[in-house]
Amino acid sequence: MDNSTKRITPNKQSLDDAYNPPANFLEINLTDARTQGEGRQRFTDYKLSMKTNLPIFKLKESNVRRRYSDFKWLRDELERSVHIHLPSLPGKAFARQIPFLKSDDGIFEVEFIEERRRGLEEFINVVCGHPLVQSEQSLHVFLYEPVLDKQNYVPGRVH
Repeated sequence: MDNSTKRITPNKQSLDDAYNPPANFLEINLTDARTQGEGRQRFTDYKLSMKTNLPIFKLKESNVRRRYSDFKWLRDELERSVHIHLPSLPGKAFARQIPFLKSDDGIFEVEFIEERRRGLEEFINVVCGHPLVQSEQSLHVFLYEPVLDKQNYVPGRVH
């Protein structure tokens, strides 16, 4: 039998290999939606939890609270600095922002908040999975800083 057509037999995976953490991982979860404020100052934010072992990230775990406008800021910053196709954010739901048009609580309805949470979680996981985005200063500020200082933010890359 010719060796060029010989089947490759895969190595058996040990139990240790099967249950060890993956070589490289980045997990980001959005949980604990909280609606805060009154009247026109009312908003919903989410707890963003990040765990990773990727060397580009200085902290291996972080927990911050982020609202929709923070995700919009991140997407806008990445759009300016990284020339890749970025996924869309979940829609703004303008009709829901006018509660008197409907009998519900608009953008503060539990179902809408959960739908938006899923969309934002999907967005941040897709974006963070791209190697060019992982070295952007805006992403690191977004993931680590308890308060986003958007006015004094200086764009750059992390090395």
